[in-house]
Amino acid sequence: QVQLVESGGGSVQAGGSLRLSCAVFGYFYGHYCMGWFRQAPGKEREGVAAIASDGSTIIANSVKGRFAISQDNAKNTLYLQMNSLKPEDSAMYYCAADYNAYVRLGTDFRYWGQGTQVTVSS
Repeated sequence: QVQLVESGGGSVQAGGSLRLSCAVFGYFYGHYCMGWFRQAPGKEREGVAAIASDGSTIIANSVKGRFAISQDNAKNTLYLQMNSLKPEDSAMYYCAADYNAYVRLGTDFRYWGQGTQVTVSS
């Protein structure tokens, strides 16, 4: 059983930064894709950034140049560095993982965390 636990969310003023972490528990190795998604109230869940086991990444246009995804395999942890935050970045942020190693922003991931809230005030 794979368990994903997010942390690092919080409240920040516009222009500020946060780094989200996603710790992976359980057996999860080999070829995979992991990603960050967000969902604001009344909106659909959307992909923010993803990284595959071969190191390839994809970033949503809405956050390109401001957010970066990375992973530390030794710590079994996925990160999302968020800079120059805007009020429209406010949402619940979720970590997800899947053994389909195609790097993508679609929500067809098997494993999901419980989410961490990010609130950006103007």
